[in-house]
Amino acid sequence: MTSSVPRLVIAAPSSGSGKTTVATGLMAAFAARGLAVSPHKVGPDYIDPGYHALATGRVGRNLDAYLCGPELIGPLFAHGARGCDIAVVEGVMGLYDGAAGEGELASTAHVAKLLRAPVVLVVDASSQSRSVAALVHGFASWDPQVRVGGVILNKVASDRHEELLREALESSGVPVFGVLRRVARVDTPSRHLGLVPVAERRGEAVDAVAAMAAQVSDGCDLEGLLGLARGAGVVPGAAWDPGAAAPGPRPVVAVASGPAFTFSYAEHTELLAAAGAEVVPFDPLRDEQLPDGTKGLVVGGGFPEVYAAELSANEPLRKAVGALAHSGAPVAAECAGLLYLCRELDGLAMCGVLDVRARMTERLTLGYRDAVAVSDSVLAVAGTRMRGHEFHRTAVEPGAGAAPAWGVRAPRPRVEGFVQQGVHASYLHTHWASEPGVARRFVERCRTS
Repeated sequence: MTSSVPRLVIAAPSSGSGKTTVATGLMAAFAARGLAVSPHKVGPDYIDPGYHALATGRVGRNLDAYLCGPELIGPLFAHGARGCDIAVVEGVMGLYDGAAGEGELASTAHVAKLLRAPVVLVVDASSQSRSVAALVHGFASWDPQVRVGGVILNKVASDRHEELLREALESSGVPVFGVLRRVARVDTPSRHLGLVPVAERRGEAVDAVAAMAAQVSDGCDLEGLLGLARGAGVVPGAAWDPGAAAPGPRPVVAVASGPAFTFSYAEHTELLAAAGAEVVPFDPLRDEQLPDGTKGLVVGGGFPEVYAAELSANEPLRKAVGALAHSGAPVAAECAGLLYLCRELDGLAMCGVLDVRARMTERLTLGYRDAVAVSDSVLAVAGTRMRGHEFHRTAVEPGAGAAPAWGVRAPRPRVEGFVQQGVHASYLHTHWASEPGVARRFVERCRTS
């Protein structure tokens, strides 16, 4: 089975060039034309896919060649794009920027090659004119296997500026598919870890996406971009499949959601369901009890530090989470979930599952991690190798009563996370599609705990 869904990869020379505006605007503009649009994001980012989902009405999905391995990029793409008319893939950082020290691995260029997809380069032209031709030529010729099929000029100051840019690019051989002026209303607010997630500002986010769609529709050649997308090569191999639902009892697995816990990969819930779980979302900011019959708990990433006061004030739920964990039930927590399980966060009471204090810091911890499980847990047996991603500005003070979860090899050897009874809590965000046994092991423990 192969995938021939038309597709574009939206890339840029560097971060801050306008990829998210253009990619999200294109998704919404194509969707407004009645096309079924499959949204994708290169890399581990959780926030942009929320805007993509708003633009398309379909779940946003990540394509991360570091977390999942290059061999899964095509299958995961085909799984998400099945039945769609077009797919738009937003890149990460600069076109050729990948995992540090790993060459092209996990770069936008790497994923574009794996998908056999044409690249549209979004260029911030605000401080250049003729030099834009040299920049585009350099990116288009750097790797002959990367097909830069066109350019969209962003933050163009005036008609005269546009004229100079177009004249310069005439000799580059790379067509201009759009010119966008700088428009304040399409800006989206940011804070310490990037854009503010859709779940925290849905009304404003709807307006922002509509503005992006209008700007892209007015400034870009949608028919030309659709034609470019239709020239993408065939992606070989079968679509990824989480598997058929396993037979037997279907234990309830509660999955934290809502504004405080927005970081989750769509494939995780699909894998849990395929392993036999009944996946039930709940909002720790509003729900005072876990879903009825909860046998296991998954608390992913997000911004508990922003909502620490509200999370702390929900004492009934904190006690319910503590009771579930202390009963030995399986609990999987990543980053924000780890903070929520601590005794306190910046002096505010959390669930007290782990005898650990957490606090905000000024230091950003960011990067891919190569990790090995050092303790048997509800997710993996010791020795299991997985790759993860760390992205936070918090620190935890080691406590008593827990074993480490992971041994991390780089950038310095260390142990990380906590394993205690049925609890696996860690700063590492992992993608379970790379190791489907994680979900099966977790659900089986839910059945037997």
